[in-house]
Amino acid sequence: MDMYSLLREFADSWALIVLTLVFLGVILWVLRPGSRSLHADAANAIFRNEKKPAGDAEVRSTPATRPVKEA
Repeated sequence: MDMYSLLREFADSWALIVLTLVFLGVILWVLRPGSRSLHADAANAIFRNEKKPAGDAEVRSTPATRPVKEA
């Protein structure tokens, strides 16, 4: 069996299964229960300072700039 046929057989079977599982995993990751607030914050980030520029306190309190708590 030549290399092309071997790689073609792999791509037609196992690679398709793996890529399908990765796709479904990404979809499930996006739709997980705890991510709604993160998606809402990302969707509304463009409108956050629409009326006036952000002050120092507002910039520091956004989720993206909060320091990570280390255990």
